[in-house]
Amino acid sequence: MNLDLSLLTALVALALSTLNLFTGVGNLLSKGEKKIDERLKKAEGTLISHDRRIQTVEGDMKHLPTRESQHRTELALSEMNGRFAALEEKLKPIAATSERLHELLMEQARK
Repeated sequence: MNLDLSLLTALVALALSTLNLFTGVGNLLSKGEKKIDERLKKAEGTLISHDRRIQTVEGDMKHLPTRESQHRTELALSEMNGRFAALEEKLKPIAATSERLHELLMEQARK
């Protein structure tokens, strides 16, 4: 097998050109991948941010009263308001008596 130098040079040039062509095509295809990778990283960052915010809200929600416990609290407050109103009515005669005693003592002090 006798290869002449021009044939060998042509084969090497063909191999290098083919390699260069594949590299160029690979670079063109990877540009799209790079853009997709950038968009994916940005979307992942946004997703992580939203996940943290959701976890914060869920953590805060655990400490809030439920509908039933809120209703029980409202009922207890209504009952307490009723008791205070009844106590106020019971204290009115005592306050009136105290006022009369005060006036009597003031009159006696003036004499």
